Amino acid sequence: MAKVTITLDADLAIEVMLLSGTRSPQDAVELLVLDYLQQARRTEARTGEEDPARRHAVPEPPPPVD
Repeated sequence: MAKVTITLDADLAIEVMLLSGTRSPQDAVELLVLDYLQQARRTEARTGEEDPARRHAVPEPPPPVD
């Protein structure tokens, strides 16, 4: 698998490391991205595939409150 280099703010890298419980910023970001992708797959599996036309539709504003 190809590798990429990403530059992050040190505070952001430390925050991700603390949340993931890792000692390496690279491992922390990798775990975060993998979790994000797995969560998206789980959501798609539960809800089914969304209609592409609805995905980009502009939602209607809520009705006015009297």
